[in-house]
Amino acid sequence: MAARGITLWLVTAAMAIALPAVAQVGHPAKGSWSGYWGTSPEHKTRILLLLDWVDNQIVGTINPGPKAVKIEKANLDVATWTLTIEANMPAADGKTARYVATGKLENLGSWTNRTYTGTYQFGAEHGAFKVALN
Repeated sequence: MAARGITLWLVTAAMAIALPAVAQVGHPAKGSWSGYWGTSPEHKTRILLLLDWVDNQIVGTINPGPKAVKIEKANLDVATWTLTIEANMPAADGKTARYVATGKLENLGSWTNRTYTGTYQFGAEHGAFKVALN
């Protein structure tokens, strides 16, 4: 009987430690995000964002790989959950152009349906984007 009580106590203690750890999901923007950006549904480009939370700042990369672009500035307005990302990206003419994406993080409590949707400016080009947390 005493062994049963100890076992029950150990299981309860393990759950008490494990459940809060599961609840700690990290920063709402952190993770791998994929989707599209473009001037219209017919003219869109695939995009992948890798975002992390380091030293109280959002940092990351746009399209990681050989042509990766470092995010230079990211700002999150937690009152409206509006995230703005800025970077210098290679343009079609071989030069670089400023990329600024501003959108809203939605469905923050979901692991399967969290989105970041908004508009962007890439040099003189303007359009919309939508990415989802992978």
